[in-house]
Amino acid sequence: MMRSDGYLLDNRQSEAGERFDAFASLFDPTTFRHLAECGVGPGWRCWEVGAGGTSVVSWLAKKVGPTGKVVATDIDTSRVASAARPPVDVRVHDVGAEEPPGEGFDLVHARLVLVHVPDRERALRSMVRALRPGGRLLVEDADPTLQPLLCPDEHGPEQHLANRLRHGFRRLLADSGADLSYGRKLPRLLREAGLRQVEADAYFPVSSPACAALESATIRQVRDRLVAAGLATDEDIDRHLANVASGAMDLATAPMISAWGRKP
Repeated sequence: MMRSDGYLLDNRQSEAGERFDAFASLFDPTTFRHLAECGVGPGWRCWEVGAGGTSVVSWLAKKVGPTGKVVATDIDTSRVASAARPPVDVRVHDVGAEEPPGEGFDLVHARLVLVHVPDRERALRSMVRALRPGGRLLVEDADPTLQPLLCPDEHGPEQHLANRLRHGFRRLLADSGADLSYGRKLPRLLREAGLRQVEADAYFPVSSPACAALESATIRQVRDRLVAAGLATDEDIDRHLANVASGAMDLATAPMISAWGRKP
């Protein structure tokens, strides 16, 4: 998460918890599969960057056990503080502006974080530097430009409105400094950072209750910004939220691209 008064998705807003729950439902299975394939196990030292919620931190803590350690960092730790018990160490930290919270990590992981960080290049260098030789880096980030629509099947006025509001949200993200095509760059960036055995894949939810929950929470969280920027009216937003609540629309997310590699 980035430190900025203009950041759209503050962890302390009431909708943030709903968003984290939706992210967990949508993306945890993919994340946990990749983490398991990295070999996370007893005694590992892991750094969870921009932890946000507790689901990934808790999974890592269970895997590393009492002999391991999980350092969970974010600029706002209010949503992850409840996980702060051994082997989890929760710290306030800005990955794009501060030195790593340690070194010699077996694993460094960040999900849906770097796309929002102003100095993404520094953040990635910091994450690589924190790894031990042979350590694994797993970075997962969205690519909204690759798939910009909330409703890929735009067959009616409800879907048209949904896509118009999604376009407005993407405008706000871009204006706040987010790189909306960051996900596709990850394999190249990991190679350029010196990692070996780099691979990547993508997960693209097309329709699920979690997509609807995420959309509702996100739109409510940025409602005032959309209206103030002239990107939507209150009537547009009320109508869209009612359409989402009806359960009659297929709502998608941007693809989440996972890229991983090993430090020589």
